[in-house]
Amino acid sequence: MADQPKPISPLKNLLAGGFGGVCLVFVGHPLDTVKGITGLYRGMAAPIIGVTPMFAVCFFGFGLGKRLQQKHPEDVLSYPQLFAAGMLSGVFTTGIMTPGERIKCLLQIQASSGEIKYTGTLDCAKKLYQEFGIRGIYKGTVLTLMRDVPASGMYFMTYEWLKNIFTPEGKRVSELSAPRILVAGGIAGIFNWAVAIPPDVLKSRFQTAPPGKYPNGFRDVLRELIRNEGVTSLYKGFNAVMIRAFPANAACFLGFEVAMKFLNWAIPNL
Repeated sequence: MADQPKPISPLKNLLAGGFGGVCLVFVGHPLDTVKGITGLYRGMAAPIIGVTPMFAVCFFGFGLGKRLQQKHPEDVLSYPQLFAAGMLSGVFTTGIMTPGERIKCLLQIQASSGEIKYTGTLDCAKKLYQEFGIRGIYKGTVLTLMRDVPASGMYFMTYEWLKNIFTPEGKRVSELSAPRILVAGGIAGIFNWAVAIPPDVLKSRFQTAPPGKYPNGFRDVLRELIRNEGVTSLYKGFNAVMIRAFPANAACFLGFEVAMKFLNWAIPNL
C-alpha cells in the first residue's frame, strides 16, 4: 500500500465529508425517481437536511477510526483495519440516519396509500414523539446498525483498496486522477449497497409496521418476509439502488477528495 502523505485529521474528514455528501445528493437525488414510488419527493426533507451532517459524521468516524488504530502518524493501515474504521463510521451515522429514515418511510407509505396522517416532516416527527416518545422516532435503530456498520466497513475498505490498485507505480495515492477516483468511489458505493440492501429492506418494513406487530424485532420481520415473499425479497429494489449507487457515490468521493485537497492547502495544520 502507498504511504499516506499526511497525518489523518478527523476534523478535515468531517468538513470534506460534508461536502462529499452535498455532491452525492446533487447527483443521486434526481435518480431516486426511478424507484417509482408516488410522492417520493415528499418525505425527502429529513434526509436532505440531514445528509450534509450525516456524511460529515460518516467521514469523521472513518478518519477517527483510522487514527485510533495508528501508533504513529506514518503508520499505513491494513485492509482489515480500514474495514474496522469504516464500521466505526457506521456507528456514528446511526444516530442521524434512524430518525430521518423512519420519517421518510412513513411519509412514503402515506403517499402511496392516500391516507393523510402527517402533513410533513416536522408534523410526522412531532406526532411520533407525542404518541411513542423518543423511542418512536428511533424505531429501527438496531436494524440501522445492522445495515450501516458492515456496509460502511465494506464501503471505505473497497474505496481505499481500489485507490491503491488504480495508483500507477511510482505515484502516490494522493495524486490519483479524478476519473480513477470516480470509478473507485462508484464501485465502493455498489459494494456498500450489496451488503446493505437486505437489512435495509428489513429496516423499512419494521419502521413502517404498526406498533407491536413484530415483538421480536428483525427476526419476526425476516421470518414473515421469507415466508410470504421468498428469499429474493431481501434484495427488493436492487436494480434501482444500483443505478443510483455508482454515480452518487462516485460524486461523493470526488467531492471529498477535492475538499480534502483544498483543506490541506488552506489549513494544513488543522
